[in-house]
Amino acid sequence: MVFSSLVSPISPLSLSNRPHDSPFVLSVKLKHPCFIAKEYSRISPNNAHRRRIVVAPKSKGSDSADPPDRIISAICYFYPFFDGVQYGKYVITQFTPLQALIQPLVPAIKVFRSFPFNGFLVFLTLYFVVVRNNNFSRYVRFNTMQAIVLDVLLIFPDLLERTFNPRDGFGLDLMMSLDSTVFLFLLVCLIYGSSSCLLGQMPRLPIVADAADRQVL
Repeated sequence: MVFSSLVSPISPLSLSNRPHDSPFVLSVKLKHPCFIAKEYSRISPNNAHRRRIVVAPKSKGSDSADPPDRIISAICYFYPFFDGVQYGKYVITQFTPLQALIQPLVPAIKVFRSFPFNGFLVFLTLYFVVVRNNNFSRYVRFNTMQAIVLDVLLIFPDLLERTFNPRDGFGLDLMMSLDSTVFLFLLVCLIYGSSSCLLGQMPRLPIVADAADRQVL
């Protein structure tokens, strides 16, 4: 009723009998708060609908994961393990259960290491196609970034091995211990990261989780 009375034309009689109802006053009335409130109530349902449309895609930024996200994230943790499997050359030969555990992965490891630049190509693919692609959920991008950071850390034991390269004595024993520790750490990260992803949980690896958080917005 308020809305119809405000927009309906004013008769000449009312204008003559009420001099304060001038065209200027009429224009002010059209801007009265009740008019604005009425208009807002008319358009607010559409605005609310637009908000729902805009907010819905932001669920991609959550830490929840559907089955495809879990599988992709779990597979990413094989990348640093395949790239650092050579550090297990001492411990694998000493423990038969480890040989049985690694044996099913041997064909995939051979394919991964068949070309010298495979590791670098996989790194570029994971970083630019997955981590920097907002079409993937944050769950996938975070786990992929953890795997990448873990692989980057392999630079340090590789540098130590190339720098010292002991042949015998205490230096060799120390290098064997270092290599075995690196391999077991990679194996634990693979088992923990992949199993957590398959269960839909968010694994946070020691050392690398905070670095991955900073890279994934």
